[in-house]
Amino acid sequence: MLVSLLLVGIIAQSNLIAIAACVLLILRFSRLHFIFPLLERRGLEVGLLFLLLSILVPIAQGSVTEKDLIYNITSLPGIMAIVGGAVATHMNGEGLKLLGVRPEIIFGLVIGSIFGIVFFRGVPVGPLMAAGIAALYLEIFYRRK
Repeated sequence: MLVSLLLVGIIAQSNLIAIAACVLLILRFSRLHFIFPLLERRGLEVGLLFLLLSILVPIAQGSVTEKDLIYNITSLPGIMAIVGGAVATHMNGEGLKLLGVRPEIIFGLVIGSIFGIVFFRGVPVGPLMAAGIAALYLEIFYRRK
C-alpha cells in the first residue's frame, strides 16, 4: 500500500505524499515500528506546530507592522480574513474529530487531494480541511435521510 502511495505521489508530483510514503517505508523496513504509535498520536500536532511557526515568522522578524495589523482588523479584506480563519479553524476541528472517529477516511482524502492536484492544479495543505469539508458533507447527507 505504501509503495502504491509513493508511486501516486510521484506521478501526481506531490512531494509531500511521496516523502511521507518514503519515510513510512523506511521506518517499516528498518524495524522502527515503535515510532508508528508516536507518529499517530503526536504527528499531527507537530505538523501543525511547524505550520503555525512558519506563518508567524513575519511577525517574529518584525516585517509586519502595527499599521499592517490595524489595517487587517479594520478593513473589509482583513475582516473577511478573520471570518475565513475562524470558519477554517472550525472546519479543521470538525475534520480532526472525523479523523479521530474514522481514521480510515484518510485514504479517500489522499485520493481526493491527488485528484485536486492533478486535475485542478490545487495545493495540498493537509488532511484537516479536506476532512472538515467531508464532515460537513456527511452531516448534510445524514440530515436529509
